[in-house]
Amino acid sequence: MQVTLVYSPAPREVFEQALTLPAHATARDAVLASALPTRFPLLDWAALAVGVWGRAVEWEQALYEGDRVELCRPLTVDPKVARRERFRRQGARATGLFAKRREGGKAGY
Repeated sequence: MQVTLVYSPAPREVFEQALTLPAHATARDAVLASALPTRFPLLDWAALAVGVWGRAVEWEQALYEGDRVELCRPLTVDPKVARRERFRRQGARATGLFAKRREGGKAGY
């Protein structure tokens, strides 16, 4: 079966490899069959979160034809904190659904 393994070691940098695995292979098997351990020897890939098509799974998750196995780095900033900081920098008038108004239009339209 064909699967794709994806890992991003840094922002705007992607390691992607297409793999041919036997039936009933797991996410762990996909990493071991790839060039990831040799390309990034210092990476503790077993400590990373693993997902299939953006959904978190266990390392022993069985894979299916065409799956995309994704290794996820830990978050460096809490998304809620980042959103609050962005809002604070932009101000209340520059954010939200109705931030862009027509010339002469009413607020909220």
